[in-house]
Amino acid sequence: MNFDFTEDQLMIQESARDFAQNEIAPSAVHRDINAEFPAEIVKKLGELGFLGMMILPEYGGAGLDTISYVLL
Repeated sequence: MNFDFTEDQLMIQESARDFAQNEIAPSAVHRDINAEFPAEIVKKLGELGFLGMMILPEYGGAGLDTISYVLL
């Protein structure tokens, strides 16, 4: 069996890492201290298609696999 990630999975992993470092991490401590919900970040996650990864495309999702979901 081949357990290597696919090109799509590697792209998702890289995108998730970049998003976390550039969008989530810089304001995480502030949000935690002030108990703020990151509505803008969640909106951006949706725009990137990260919130509907495992939803079938006919229902508006990306239809991706579980490995991609876990990498995200």
